[in-house]
Amino acid sequence: MTDDSGRRKPGLPSGEDAGVPGRGPGGPSLQGQDGGGPAPLTDADGPGRGGGGDGPGAGRGGAGWCGWRVAAEAALYGPGGFYLRPEGPAGHFRTSVHASPLFAAAVARLLVRVAEGLGGNRVDLVDMGAGRGELAAGVLRALDAEGGRGQGLHVRVYAVERAARPPGLDPRVEWTGDLPQGVRGLLFANEWLDNVPLDVAEADADGVPRHVEVAPDGRERPGAPVDGADAEWLARWWPLAEPGTRAEIGRPRDEAWAAAVGSMAAGLAVAVDYGHLAGARPPFGTLTGFRDGREVAPVPDGRCDLTAHVAMDACAAAGSRGLAAAPELLSQREVLHRLGVDAARPPLALASTDPAGYVRALARAGEAAELTARGGLGDFSWLLQEVPGATGRTAAPGGYWRA
Repeated sequence: MTDDSGRRKPGLPSGEDAGVPGRGPGGPSLQGQDGGGPAPLTDADGPGRGGGGDGPGAGRGGAGWCGWRVAAEAALYGPGGFYLRPEGPAGHFRTSVHASPLFAAAVARLLVRVAEGLGGNRVDLVDMGAGRGELAAGVLRALDAEGGRGQGLHVRVYAVERAARPPGLDPRVEWTGDLPQGVRGLLFANEWLDNVPLDVAEADADGVPRHVEVAPDGRERPGAPVDGADAEWLARWWPLAEPGTRAEIGRPRDEAWAAAVGSMAAGLAVAVDYGHLAGARPPFGTLTGFRDGREVAPVPDGRCDLTAHVAMDACAAAGSRGLAAAPELLSQREVLHRLGVDAARPPLALASTDPAGYVRALARAGEAAELTARGGLGDFSWLLQEVPGATGRTAAPGGYWRA
């Protein structure tokens, strides 16, 4: 559902030429243009700090205030929500899936390796946050074209998504709003976790973390002090002390990832997203909005994507509880290289002997370069978690992604 270092509308160039800020590692935050953070929220600010004043909630005064988790849930997935709109996510940004079919082909190769590791000729693929089924359908096309190792493999494909099944999707894809249980194979969550709604906290003038409340038009105000499980999560994963510093409380994402991993009987769970680790958290958070290929103010009115980078280490810890296999965090660049995505240019001599083949190979190299680029898609994090079956069997030494 939820990607590239600049989520952008298909066909738009990336980076500054398109006016599209970076959406991946080191991408947008709420800090000001001078590099400092936003002014701390205070009760003296009145109803809240300004947001997008022309949204449906504009001018409502104190009506509709709530935490960001509740607001984002309604704006993204409620009636008329952003992810339920007819144009789908691809109408506003593109992910690695949209950037090139090489991405789906790499996932197909990973699926084959998982099947070989598990033994037998049957394997499941779960596409979490499937958008409009682009990855699921792309993997099936890649397997159909693969031949060799992909032949004779019976694949059951689930697309897990809250939106309705899109017309024309490959009939082999099973569309469901529920996480399937007892999966043996590969669970793949491409930019799903960054759209799991969460609450935002900000340290007040005394350094006390408080929930940030938001109005339908994006204005913010300080709420109650953070307590309970959320306070424990902040203390463990994203401590706040300096007034005005902010954090996105990632506990719902930890729970979502743990549930996804727990649904598997055996195989490999993968989450691909832009994220951060302890010791390098962004001091003012990363919550932002995207619409029509551009970054916009995060306004929970259903007209824009609402996204925040993922605390990948916290999710990794939650998903690995009770499992013998330790999680691994790698860059997309490294994993795709291991899965055969090669950005090397074809030999120039090919242009003389096979001009059309040279052009095709050059295009593939360009697409591979985008998927693995430093400062772009290549910097995305891949969280890989093996799930041994009842026999305790795991992948070959080094992991499925290193075969």
